[in-house]
Amino acid sequence: MDILTEKGEVELKELKPTDEPKNFFLQGRRALKKIRAVLEETSLDFSAYDLVCFGTPVWAFGPTPAMWACLDKCSGLGGKEVILFTTSGGSGDKRCADAMQEILAPKGAVSFKRFSVPAGKVKNKEFVFSKIKELTRLWPNG
Repeated sequence: MDILTEKGEVELKELKPTDEPKNFFLQGRRALKKIRAVLEETSLDFSAYDLVCFGTPVWAFGPTPAMWACLDKCSGLGGKEVILFTTSGGSGDKRCADAMQEILAPKGAVSFKRFSVPAGKVKNKEFVFSKIKELTRLWPNG
């Protein structure tokens, strides 16, 4: 889905695992063991973007199996500003963001900014975009 902004286009990429079990407990077990999902084919080369944001629910104090796979496989972050955000109804936000940043830091990003989306705001895209706007120098008037 593309959303037009004051500066240009925002591209939202949804990660779609092809091997995710339907059972909630099996999904949680995979998350706890940091098992990477097999993702549907999508480009994870972010070299054409000015700003890259990674958002994930917190599962077992870390990102989802699909996000683990994305973080491992993504490229093109050299010289980029990266924003990490988590969605959670409980604890683990900091630990999850720390794990994401640890994987992405060697990929050459120049800065990391982070925030958490409260449980009641998870489906509110405008809330998420407003938080990103507050954190970045790349967004107009940001």
